[in-house]
Amino acid sequence: MTAKRKPTHPGIILMEEVIKPLNLTVTDAAEYLGVSRKTLSELVNCRSGLSPEMAVRIAKATGTSPESWYNMQVNLNLWEAKNNEPKDVKSFPKTA
Repeated sequence: MTAKRKPTHPGIILMEEVIKPLNLTVTDAAEYLGVSRKTLSELVNCRSGLSPEMAVRIAKATGTSPESWYNMQVNLNLWEAKNNEPKDVKSFPKTA
């Protein structure tokens, strides 16, 4: 059964729960994370997904676990995949 509510993109969580409360700009936050402003902007504006490498960077900068950040992306990816299931898949035959 698919969850009804789409999981929140990790970039939104990063922006709303970390960057904004710290009164940082995307440029400032990107510098802390050691990434380009463009890379971080694409993440927080949901134009790219969270990579394992970015999860490690965010975890290190925030004192959290990379798994918590990456699991947000995995949950989002699975929700999207389940809500766009292919119609041409058949079940494998049962074995005797």
